[in-house]
Amino acid sequence: MTVIVDYGAGNTRSVMNTLDRIGAKYTLSSDSGKIRDSERLILPGVGHAGAAMLQLNKRNLINVLQEYKNPFLGICLGMQLMYEHSEEGNTTCLGLIPGIIKKFKPDLAHKVPHMGWNDFYPVADNLLFSGLDSAISVYFVHSFYAENSEFSIGSCNYKILFCAAVGYNNFYGLQFHPEKSGSMGQCIIRNFLKMENNCNNESN
Repeated sequence: MTVIVDYGAGNTRSVMNTLDRIGAKYTLSSDSGKIRDSERLILPGVGHAGAAMLQLNKRNLINVLQEYKNPFLGICLGMQLMYEHSEEGNTTCLGLIPGIIKKFKPDLAHKVPHMGWNDFYPVADNLLFSGLDSAISVYFVHSFYAENSEFSIGSCNYKILFCAAVGYNNFYGLQFHPEKSGSMGQCIIRNFLKMENNCNNESN
């Protein structure tokens, strides 16, 4: 069973609606036992990194998420929380992926937050993006970002080229919202739901 982590994230309902549309079986839960025993896990998120980590800590979920061994997908803020640290609120995050989340610096041509449709360039040989073109249009809403690194499996350009998808062992993250990205986003979610337990990311 797929579990969506219930910790008050703003985009939980839209993720559930997408899973309903594609006929996926799932449950929404903050129960540590259900999360630990799930076949795969989705960590959604919209909001402030510091507040999100407080909610995860309040529910005693931080260690559970850090020790998770099956396919794990973080979405938007959920992806940012997977890193070691965020400049948003000077927040210590889950530490699942090496790196620091930084804030976009606005200029005349680039407003913050980065909001709307933009081109995304996935790594072709990653299972998460099976069946997709080398460039697709997806929906973003974010003010903070991860820099490209050896763990990047997809990128986007908004003032700078940044990491729009990350993969490290069984942990995957998407900075954009697949649940708001139409058929392309649904394809990505379907690919995630096909991943086997105890997977290792083939990019590493």
